[in-house]
Amino acid sequence: MKIIVDDKIPFIQEKLHLLADEVVALNGASITASDVKDADALIVRTRTRCDEALLKGSKVQFVATATIGFDHIDAHYLEQNGIEWTSCPGCNAASVAQYVESVLLLLQQEKGVSLCDSTIGIVGCGHVGSKVRKVAERLGLRVLICDPPLGNPEFVSFAEIAEEADIITFHVPLTRQGEYATWHLADEAFFRKLPRVPYIINTSRGPVVDNDALLSALEEGRVRDAVLDVWEGEPQLNRQLLERVFIGTPHIAGYSADGKANADNMVIASFCQHFHLPVPEKVLPPKLPADFPYTGNPLELYNPLTDSAALKANPSNFEHLRNHYPLRREHFDV
Repeated sequence: MKIIVDDKIPFIQEKLHLLADEVVALNGASITASDVKDADALIVRTRTRCDEALLKGSKVQFVATATIGFDHIDAHYLEQNGIEWTSCPGCNAASVAQYVESVLLLLQQEKGVSLCDSTIGIVGCGHVGSKVRKVAERLGLRVLICDPPLGNPEFVSFAEIAEEADIITFHVPLTRQGEYATWHLADEAFFRKLPRVPYIINTSRGPVVDNDALLSALEEGRVRDAVLDVWEGEPQLNRQLLERVFIGTPHIAGYSADGKANADNMVIASFCQHFHLPVPEKVLPPKLPADFPYTGNPLELYNPLTDSAALKANPSNFEHLRNHYPLRREHFDV
């Protein structure tokens, strides 16, 4: 058996070598049809487009993406051609919630936002949004939730979020069609209906927020400030917008070692189920150094201003910063 795996998926290769005769690690963005032609399985991240152009004529019968999102997977083509595929829903939800918690604490610390006197609008209440809700409630914010597909009568409309929220954070998949399409959900019309001049946070997918419209809203004072982890056109991004936002990071909100280990274990479990193999022992994330300075402040475990400073200093380094991300833990394990 032969597996092609994105070489930037951490911790996973040792386990894969226990399961397959051949494991080939390649740069995800550079994987070609010739690379996968004789492979049985393909394990990727968002930078590998898995479609007919890549898979036609190959032996691949199983595709896994070690990510929550799967808009890079042509599910229709795979299903029509008998190729099983899987993603990792919820694998890094706690990591993204950690990112948002740090952002909220920094808004309080650096921008003078009184969290207990503020309303947060959470758009999308799935794996990530539900954890962000718990973070916000713990920090004392009034919480409004918008997620029409869930049909929860306690939730509010997107218009009510725009009307009442001081902070608006997006946690939705990227969809371009249908009643609940999210492409440019936050567009120019949305930004013109914001009476409270809110802070905007996007850690979902870049095109959920119209980046040009956001820049205009910031420049015109209709949005107080913004935090972006995801960008339209990434790894290329609007550098003027990057300079303007409070925090801009290179799509790493979900990049804790804990989240990555979760994704590895979900991929391996699905792989073993498909190929009828015993599941090896779970991947565990590395521990922080014993002398790691931690007093209980969440910003000591993770401060996104560090990632933001690195990206703003060299925006062309977007992919390098993602692919060589340092160890980050959600908890301090003694």
